[in-house]
Amino acid sequence: MSGADDAPPLVLVHGTRLNAGQWSPQLDALRGEFAVAAVDLPGHGARSGEPWSLAAAAQVIASAVDALGRGPARSSATPSAGTARWSAPARHPPLLRGLVLAGAGASTRGAWTAPYRWAAGLVPRLPADRLARWNDRLFRRLYPPEVVAETIRRGCAFHTLPDAWGEVLGHFDASAMRHVAAPVLILNGEKDTVLRAGEAESSARARPPTPTTAGAGARAASRGRWPRCPPSVPGAAASRG
Repeated sequence: MSGADDAPPLVLVHGTRLNAGQWSPQLDALRGEFAVAAVDLPGHGARSGEPWSLAAAAQVIASAVDALGRGPARSSATPSAGTARWSAPARHPPLLRGLVLAGAGASTRGAWTAPYRWAAGLVPRLPADRLARWNDRLFRRLYPPEVVAETIRRGCAFHTLPDAWGEVLGHFDASAMRHVAAPVLILNGEKDTVLRAGEAESSARARPPTPTTAGAGARAASRGRWPRCPPSVPGAAASRG
């Protein structure tokens, strides 16, 4: 937790298989303006030994809001965590002041999810150490050390991926937005056709209808996913709530 006594609360939630270290580059930049916390979802990071469930993930987010002690919080999420974020308002509606979905607004239904189902079935058949080496090598090739070092150090949660995707795939679409009464900002990459396919419907289902953004900052948040998301994106976007 950080920020001045009157700083608005902000909870950052990581994406698939990652951990709170994902937000390390953003935390320092946000601490002056927000009371900010980055959480590990069940089965990830410091909670690696905990079983995954959407209910447990929503509770982790709610507990982080309570721990900040500033009342309802704004929340920013990246892919897969977005489904936990959609779930949290339904289970803990008073705790959400605003919601930012950064590359996390796609429906988890339909034919486009077939590769994810295939991957979820393949992961348990591969040695965990080999998956970690492949993953770490990819991260180091794509992103600078200061962006990925902390995520790599804390370890990626491939053991949780089949359960997490199994609970999410086929169960979420734009109708989940009906639970979100707080202001919502959907950030998608300009050329990310998969994530942008349902953004208009998600926006229309929100209460009130919410803007979608696809530009330089949104492109960084989505095309580059978590690591290239500049510190200004979650902070400035959350400020709109």
